[in-house]
Amino acid sequence: MSFATNLRCRECHREYPLEARHVCDFCFGPVEVTYDYDAIRRNVTRASIASGPASLWRYKDFLPVDAANAIDIGAGYTPLVRAKNLGKALGLNNLYIKNDTMNPTWSFKDRVVAVASSRARELGYEKLACASTGNLANSVSAHAAAAGMEAVVFIPHDLEAGKVLGSSIYKPTLVKVRGNYDAVNRLCAELAGSYNWAFVNVNVRAYYAEGSKTLGMEVAEQLGWRAPDHCVAPIASGSLFVKIRKGFQELHKAGLIDEPKTRMSGAQATGCSPVATAWREGTTNFRPQRPNTIAKSLAIGNPADGYYSLVQLEETNGACGMVDDPEIIDGMKLLAETEGIFGETAGGVTVASLKQLAAQGRIQPDELTVAFITGAGFKTAEAVADHLEPPLEIEATMESFEAAYRAPVAQGVA
Repeated sequence: MSFATNLRCRECHREYPLEARHVCDFCFGPVEVTYDYDAIRRNVTRASIASGPASLWRYKDFLPVDAANAIDIGAGYTPLVRAKNLGKALGLNNLYIKNDTMNPTWSFKDRVVAVASSRARELGYEKLACASTGNLANSVSAHAAAAGMEAVVFIPHDLEAGKVLGSSIYKPTLVKVRGNYDAVNRLCAELAGSYNWAFVNVNVRAYYAEGSKTLGMEVAEQLGWRAPDHCVAPIASGSLFVKIRKGFQELHKAGLIDEPKTRMSGAQATGCSPVATAWREGTTNFRPQRPNTIAKSLAIGNPADGYYSLVQLEETNGACGMVDDPEIIDGMKLLAETEGIFGETAGGVTVASLKQLAAQGRIQPDELTVAFITGAGFKTAEAVADHLEPPLEIEATMESFEAAYRAPVAQGVA
């Protein structure tokens, strides 16, 4: 049984039943799930969590679904990697990478969809739907297939080929919308009022968002039950960024870790940087932007949790990186070359922002810092393909190999 108690408006604090609802009737503020933390404290221990499955469902007591009936394709409990090589390159002595490329559909979206799809089925829905920049469409399609549900996923018309294929293989109804993500999202908000479908990031968004906090919970557990000093995470809608901190806070409420004092820093692409721009201007009121960046998974010009991201940056004394497309490509390459992790363009944004913030002195060299890599690079291979060294091409002879191999060595390449 879940310890979730109700939905509560984040603005006026009015409470609602655990139904399909994403905004408050009174003030139109967003709603989120609340829990009986006293009951969690009485029933949950570090040992009980450690004895659970190697997935996000080890934190079932902090999630708003009955885990016994969950749609589970193995999301979560991904590696936390001590990034000594990358840290040395950036002057950071205590750097870790949370590698969420290792999820079943190769992005952190499997966390949020695992929770949203499970709750949708509990609420009686038979169809899953979403507006997506790609990764979410992949995950909704896969979870629907595993659950025997129908999937209808809406994506921008110019999405990367790998992400289109990553949805199509599961045979959803895949809809390309002529427009950017914000246009897709507006359409889905309209459709949610007319179709009795579970739009995971619209009418069941309150449950969907809870999946992201398991990233924070895993990091704390993997660090020996402590919150890190500093986190750097990409910002698209802002939900992931906000919920990572909620994960730390809930573990503290349950008596499992000391009070977290984690500084939360964000990462955005210059071509879609409403949060980073507002942060630089010293305001919590962001202006929507028209996206123009290779980091399409972060290309949300009007982020739903943009305001809350800015509040969190202020509350935690965080910062927000803003990096251009060439820096994004360099970030992807740097992560791969130093740590053997091939992240997508969003990962390039995170690493490039990490580098930028370290150079600015906004991350201290000895802070225990965790950077979140949220999707795998093969999803966005075209972004980096033309920026890599071509392979050597030889005849099948020793002489041909040695001639080709010596040439780049002589030029200082190898």
